Amino acid sequence: MKKWVQKSIVIMVAFLTFGLITPTHEIWEAFDQTPSNRASIGSSPGTSTVEAATLPIEQTEIQEDPVDYSALLVDAAKEQSYIKFGTKIGPKISDEFDSIIFPKMEEAIAMTVASLDDTSLASLTISEKPSGNYGEKIFNVTNNESGKDLIRFHVRTEKRPQDGYYYNFHYHSAEDDFMAHNNLGDIYWEKNTPPKWLS
Repeated sequence: MKKWVQKSIVIMVAFLTFGLITPTHEIWEAFDQTPSNRASIGSSPGTSTVEAATLPIEQTEIQEDPVDYSALLVDAAKEQSYIKFGTKIGPKISDEFDSIIFPKMEEAIAMTVASLDDTSLASLTISEKPSGNYGEKIFNVTNNESGKDLIRFHVRTEKRPQDGYYYNFHYHSAEDDFMAHNNLGDIYWEKNTPPKWLS
C-alpha cells in the first residue's frame, strides 16, 4: 500500500479518536503482505481468518485533578498588585512586598474564603482594574453570583514629616461592612514624591 495512504489512515484515526487509539504495527505489516493474508491480521499460523478480527486497543483513563481555587485567587492577586505598581514602583518595592506584605495578603484571602465550599470558591474573582494616579484600590475579591465584594485590598501613599513617603498596605472586609482598616504593613519609598500608580 502506498505510504501516503498509510499516513492518511494514521492521521484520520488519531484525529477521530483524539489520539487515544493508535494503529498498531501489525496493521502495517499485514498491508505490506499479499492480499490473501490481509484478512488474517493478528492471527497465528493455522487459525482461521474469522477469529482474527481482534486488535489490541489502548485505552487511557483521563483523570481530572481538583482545581485549587484558592491558589488561583492568590496568583491573580499577585498579578494585579504588580500591574498597579507599574514599572517605576514595582522593581523598587518588589522584595519587601514579596517577603512582608504579600504573605499577609495570602493569609487574609485564606481566612476570608476558608468557610466557602468549592462551588462558592469557583464563583470568586479578582477585579482586574487597579486604580491609577494616587488611588488606593489594588484589587477586590468579588462573588460573581451576587456581585458583592468579600474583601478589598488597598495601598495608600503617606507623607510622613521628616521621614518621607511610605506605602501603607491594608484591606477592608465585608464582615464589618468595610469599615475597619486592617493593616498589612508599610514600605518606605523615599523623601521625593513617588510616581503615580500604573506608570
